[in-house]
Amino acid sequence: MDLTGIISIAGKPGLYKVVAQGKNNVIVESLEDSKRLPAHANNRISALEDISIYTYDEDTPLKSVFTSIYKKEAGKATLSHKEDQAKLNAYLTEVLPNYDKERVYASDIKKVFQWYNLLHKANLLIIEEEKPKAKAKTAKEVETEEKAIKKPAAKKAPVAAAKKASPKSMDAKATKKAPTKKTTTTPRKSGK
Repeated sequence: MDLTGIISIAGKPGLYKVVAQGKNNVIVESLEDSKRLPAHANNRISALEDISIYTYDEDTPLKSVFTSIYKKEAGKATLSHKEDQAKLNAYLTEVLPNYDKERVYASDIKKVFQWYNLLHKANLLIIEEEKPKAKAKTAKEVETEEKAIKKPAAKKAPVAAAKKASPKSMDAKATKKAPTKKTTTTPRKSGK
């Protein structure tokens, strides 16, 4: 799941995707209606990849909370942020059991569910598959790879040049002679 470039702007509903960056502002596109607008330096902008939720142990990144919800819902949308607050609290407790109930406010919990559903609707909640770890290479394998890299490639004679310099074409050129200019000499008159 990649939340890079997805932001929240304080005082404006929904989420936005950063499209371009200007001199004094950032051009963003709404995930809901795809309208573009500038976000200025005086706006409070929060990147979703930097947001985390308070827990009793360590703060949990929002990305891992979204991943937990995605797995619990099997890739589908979750509860609406307009549901009863007790229902939202119970659901968040299932997904993130050790969240700090004193520091995470009801408005924060509503935002988590609202943002998840917005990202789901925009098809941005795709979980990257974990790549299998590459096996360690032996010293012999590394050595053979290094030799292959260092070994210069054998030079090949260009095919076009070989065709041009074929013996037939050489003989044909030798038999054709360039036309010569005839020069005439005028006899000298003797001054006797």
